[in-house]
Amino acid sequence: VQVVESGGGVVQPGGSLRLSCAASGFAFSKYDMSWHRQAPGKARELVAGILSGSTGRNYAGSVSGRFTISRDDGKNMVYLQMNNLKPEDTAIYYCNTGYYRPESTWGPGTQVTVSS
Repeated sequence: VQVVESGGGVVQPGGSLRLSCAASGFAFSKYDMSWHRQAPGKARELVAGILSGSTGRNYAGSVSGRFTISRDDGKNMVYLQMNNLKPEDTAIYYCNTGYYRPESTWGPGTQVTVSS
């Protein structure tokens, strides 16, 4: 299993970013996938998960209504559309296999900084 995240950056509060995760080395379409994040000094936490076949999604309460997870099985990609970003969304964002709990090794992550 290999994943590489991209799309992070610096954005002002209220702004948007779209994160991408390129996956390889496994039968992507058969796996549930998820996004997690780790803020400075805090434990890594689940942000959103998506079932194989896009048959279900789950979101952390803090991002529900603002973030949308999606996948493209033809491209082995997972996305996280983040709208109305807040300073507390500042973190390194990671994708992984699994719907609630990470099941594989971590990729390098992508840094998201929300600041005015």
